[in-house]
Amino acid sequence: MMMNADTDKVIATAPIGQGVDATRFDSGTGYAFSSNGDGTLTVIHEDSPTQFSVVENVTTERGARTMALDPKTHEVFLATAQFEPLPANAAPRMRRKMVPGTFHILVFGE
Repeated sequence: MMMNADTDKVIATAPIGQGVDATRFDSGTGYAFSSNGDGTLTVIHEDSPTQFSVVENVTTERGARTMALDPKTHEVFLATAQFEPLPANAAPRMRRKMVPGTFHILVFGE
């Protein structure tokens, strides 16, 4: 959802991927980003101060949720790694362990 920070009112809502961890807004381009644990980056454009549209859902990697935005280059950075499978007897909501040495950064731009 998009909110007016001055009034705390919801301006619009848009469908995004599952397991969102971070959101960023690039005021230089009018794009909003949602990094989702399901392996997508939702890109939303601010068409007007009260209207937004989903531009695309970019395929990233499952687990790539931690995000940074460079407002000068307009690039989006997502951190992720390869993960071990969960054991068959895993407790609900148990997190998968990272495979050592597989951490990497994904970079997205126009």
